[in-house]
Amino acid sequence: MKKILALIICLIIAVFSASCGSIERVEEIAKSKNKTTKKTTESVVAANNTAIDIDLTTMNSTMVYSEVYNMISTPDKYVGKIVKMNGAFALYENEEKTKNYYAVIIKDATACCSQGLEFIWEGEHKYPDDFPKIGSDITVVGRFETYKEGDQKYCHLISDDVTF
Repeated sequence: MKKILALIICLIIAVFSASCGSIERVEEIAKSKNKTTKKTTESVVAANNTAIDIDLTTMNSTMVYSEVYNMISTPDKYVGKIVKMNGAFALYENEEKTKNYYAVIIKDATACCSQGLEFIWEGEHKYPDDFPKIGSDITVVGRFETYKEGDQKYCHLISDDVTF
């Protein structure tokens, strides 16, 4: 009996050790799923008086991750929509080191997976002088668009409203 009990305890410890989030985080997720989100009929308006169609900053982390996944996998449904999102600032430089790609990175509810959305900051902005440090919190409001590089289709936000 003691061996069975010890085996069960070892299995429980192994399961919790292998999960990608802490117990506290799992409890937080469970509580957030029990809350209802109130939606109003009023449009959310960005700092530049643009109506926001999709405000990811008001959604819980599970919904944000799901919505960004949908944007990337079915981009044509989102073209032209104004999106507000916040997350960690990221930078990718192409292999030829001729172009920088800037992105907002969001994590899923358990913080084990992440996904990002590229943005173009309109105006005269030079990296690194005008940008936050990599990994810093950033909020971007922009128009969702798609573009092609070679044969590949990509999506990004065209923004003039970036705060950090």
